[in-house]
Amino acid sequence: MENNKGRNGAENSVVVEESSSEPKEYKDYKLAGVRLRPGWPVQHFCVPPELAVTDGEWVVVPTEHGEEVGIVCGAPVTVSLAVDNAPAFISRLASTYEIECYYANLEREKSAWNLCMERIEAHKLSMKLVRVESFFDGSKIIFYYSAEGRVDFRELVKDLVKGLRTRVEMRQIGVRHEAKMIGGLGNCGRPLCCASFLGTFDPISIKMAKAQNLPLNPNKISGLCGRLLCCLTFEFDTYVELSKGIPQMGKQCVTPEGEGKVIRQNILKQTVTVALPEGEHEFSAEDLLRHQEELAKKSAEVEKESSKASEKDDSEEQKKETSKKRRSKARKKRGRRRRSKAKAKSEKKPQKG
Repeated sequence: MENNKGRNGAENSVVVEESSSEPKEYKDYKLAGVRLRPGWPVQHFCVPPELAVTDGEWVVVPTEHGEEVGIVCGAPVTVSLAVDNAPAFISRLASTYEIECYYANLEREKSAWNLCMERIEAHKLSMKLVRVESFFDGSKIIFYYSAEGRVDFRELVKDLVKGLRTRVEMRQIGVRHEAKMIGGLGNCGRPLCCASFLGTFDPISIKMAKAQNLPLNPNKISGLCGRLLCCLTFEFDTYVELSKGIPQMGKQCVTPEGEGKVIRQNILKQTVTVALPEGEHEFSAEDLLRHQEELAKKSAEVEKESSKASEKDDSEEQKKETSKKRRSKARKKRGRRRRSKAKAKSEKKPQKG
């Protein structure tokens, strides 16, 4: 199952049933990044073999709202992708008229924004306008807004339809989608992940922050939207994989310097700090693993020697037991012989008349 979200941030769930028994078919595609609006994240589309596109080229691409005009960002690259998951193909190069319509559409969106802000203030509605998106053909305009609760915008829609002379849709979004549309810089100093390359919002839990040894301070693990950082999700699997060979926090650990308790981890550096009787020492996971292998090797050698000694003792005991059985058999045999001789001797004596 695959969940996709549109470029406007609204959720559009698409369910794709995949058969795990059938192998996927892969093919080489030439991908080009296309930006549909200034400041919007780059979307990737396949380039048809007969079409030559370069950086800065104007193209027409298919979207959920119909055909849109965008500009190519960067040179196309060849990537091997599953046929079922390949992006849509670029339709064609944009004409001069379509490029002019693109800029006219931007002006239409600005006018619609100003009108909507004016009418929101006039009606005193408790809502925040986030983005205005006009279809390329001008058949519809979508207003994205955020609000704490439900908003009665019926009068607002009437004013917008009357002023814009087109279909109008009001769409409420959450704080994550709002941050995705507005953009900004995160705690790391880089552009927000959701506004730059993330296409979906996956579930995030505090467990992911704990696994990455992050301080459970809401101010440090929350983004501009006030929710948990998106990077906790796609970095979580890496931390889980790297932490497999590292002793866990609070566990006893045998080190080359002795046995102690793990008090700190540095998963990316692959090191742990162990509290020993003489103080704290930092060890790499490789050194600890090598030490454990040496201990296991010595233990195996000791067990082997002990096994040999035990086998030797068992062998000597078995020999003694065998010797004892042989002596017992010999005594019994000699006893039978003596009894046999005595019997024969008694039979040979003449009987008295």
